[in-house]
Amino acid sequence: MKEKIVVGVAGMPGSGKATVKEIAQEMDYSIVVMGDEIREEAKRRKLKPTPKNLGQLMLKLREEEGQAVVARRCVPKIESAEEKVVIVDGIRSLHEVNEFKKRFPYFFFVAIYASPETRFQRLFQRKRSDDPKSWEAFTERDLRELNVGLGDVIATADYMLINEATRVQLKRKVRKVLESATEKWMK
Repeated sequence: MKEKIVVGVAGMPGSGKATVKEIAQEMDYSIVVMGDEIREEAKRRKLKPTPKNLGQLMLKLREEEGQAVVARRCVPKIESAEEKVVIVDGIRSLHEVNEFKKRFPYFFFVAIYASPETRFQRLFQRKRSDDPKSWEAFTERDLRELNVGLGDVIATADYMLINEATRVQLKRKVRKVLESATEKWMK
């Protein structure tokens, strides 16, 4: 089989998507991060990568080029990935899901859920440039993500992982899902 197996990953900020990427790397899968497209565009436009700027740019790009713009920009990276299995981190709308399904017959997606309180603590401790510094900024970001359609993606995922326990437990769940889900198409 030469078709790529594409695994979309969706989850609210701080839900555990980075752990999925970590396991995927251990499994020698290629990884495409949708948020990198926004960060690269911000750099091209000479915008500081603050949560507000990146959020506004995400919305502006969708307005300018359509709701599936980020997915379309990721397609060449997926096609040129060296590995047969490609993880696409950061799906935010059903428009993106549909774009990937249209392009890749072996596509499925996984959602990761963690409570708002758990996610806020993780983001606050992570301290990435676009992470919220306050509860207000956190809820504002959550609402922006939900308004784009992330809740619909999470609700319709092929697999749902709950991440309220330890990283070790999440890693075990992720590995099991990735192995079982990709196994059927690897033959």
